[in-house]
Amino acid sequence: MFIKILAAIDGKDTSMKALMEAKHIAISNHGTLRIVYVATEETDPKAGLKLLTQAKSTIGDGVTLDTRVLYTEAMYGVTGIVDALANGAREWGADLVVLGSSHRQALERWVIGSVAEQLLSKIDASVLVVRSQ
Repeated sequence: MFIKILAAIDGKDTSMKALMEAKHIAISNHGTLRIVYVATEETDPKAGLKLLTQAKSTIGDGVTLDTRVLYTEAMYGVTGIVDALANGAREWGADLVVLGSSHRQALERWVIGSVAEQLLSKIDASVLVVRSQ
């Protein structure tokens, strides 16, 4: 049973689909949903706060939730994003982390890496990757 569900969003359609899946899991398990956005040096933290506010209103009532902006200074690849998500999940004690799939091509995934794949090696929580289709 998943009681603490962490959903990572980035504004893309797949992350919003993942958010809705996280909502359903939280409701069915009477759990708490934490929505997070990872801000890098290249992103505007205010845009992240706006996105989290929109996500919170999309979720609506029926689930206990909060939001957080997680910060990373890493600029290349997904390592900083993964570390921020892993730290956020560990510190909160998440049972489940829900992510949207980015559908990278094989070469791009090999060079940059997959957030979900790297996250699996850094946390004890379960990871659910939601595809766009």
